[in-house]
Amino acid sequence: MKRALALLLLLVCIVLLFVLNLLLGTVRIPFATVVDILVHPAMGRLFGMGHPLEGTMQWEIWYNIIWNSRVPQALTALVAGAGLAVSGLQMQTVFRNPLAGPSVLGISNGASLGVACVVLLSGSLGGVALSRLGYIGDVAISIAAIVGALAVMGLILWIATKVRSSVTLLIIGVMIGYLATAIIGVLKFFSAEEDIRAYVVWGLGSFARVSGDQMMLFVILMCILLPLSMLTVKAMNLYMLGDAYASNLGLNVRRTRLLLIVCSGTLVAIVTAYCGPVMFIGLAVPHLARAIFRTSDHRMLMPATMLAGAALALLCNLIARMPGFEGALPVNSITALVGAPIIASVLFRRRKSEG
Repeated sequence: MKRALALLLLLVCIVLLFVLNLLLGTVRIPFATVVDILVHPAMGRLFGMGHPLEGTMQWEIWYNIIWNSRVPQALTALVAGAGLAVSGLQMQTVFRNPLAGPSVLGISNGASLGVACVVLLSGSLGGVALSRLGYIGDVAISIAAIVGALAVMGLILWIATKVRSSVTLLIIGVMIGYLATAIIGVLKFFSAEEDIRAYVVWGLGSFARVSGDQMMLFVILMCILLPLSMLTVKAMNLYMLGDAYASNLGLNVRRTRLLLIVCSGTLVAIVTAYCGPVMFIGLAVPHLARAIFRTSDHRMLMPATMLAGAALALLCNLIARMPGFEGALPVNSITALVGAPIIASVLFRRRKSEG
């Protein structure tokens, strides 16, 4: 009963934070006007209803802010936070390591390397970086990030078929990440200052890059991948019992490990391609969910982690766009500033209760 109530509270927090993401920002828009902008277009088409301000310049400005900026950002933060949190939970389960996260196998580094090739290498070789070509550049960056992430994931999967130990696989993944980072450093050395700045800005992470058709595609992909991740719950529960015991219960340990790596890696690849390398959420949120629900049963832990990740991402996006800030603060800075104290307090309280 208490866990069901906690899930309900998380849902209420997500709804509240989503609404606040639409209300708050550098431009103040009254609550009634936000509701009118969200509701009246549909009502007008159905019943011929209009709004007194509709057609004025102020209405057009507010309409564009809500539908072209705040709604896409809120939806992107919602599904990206849920995806990263689920990915982190799967990685911590695969390696049975509380410090494992979505970037532990170098998949995020692979996405960063793909983007570096588009932003840095194309500028050095061709004179003009693809990232400066507007919409074409944005699409090129997204494709490069996905290709880089999936290439590293394919390499990890091939290594996983050759290596039995999860610890060895973990170390190899970390080394691949370091190798990708080293190549990026070399590309930075030979690149123009403007291209380096564009790459650094991408690396700070942002929920504001996704809009229009890209946003719809991103949300649809995540809405497909997240429910599919729920199908791994039973295998994750068995996997946590240990290789020997899980095998005796009929679980194919190697196949399960590969499945979880594919699910986690795909989520990371998609989120990184659209939002950049957003850190900390995947590492911290599973610990937060375990502390709140006091369970290691993934039937409860998976939806709890998904909801908590969505709520934390919405909170971070809200803080990054709070009134008084020019533009938006880097998401990675906010995720660390908000998440680290929360997780530290949770771990200290759990340690104290165990003592």
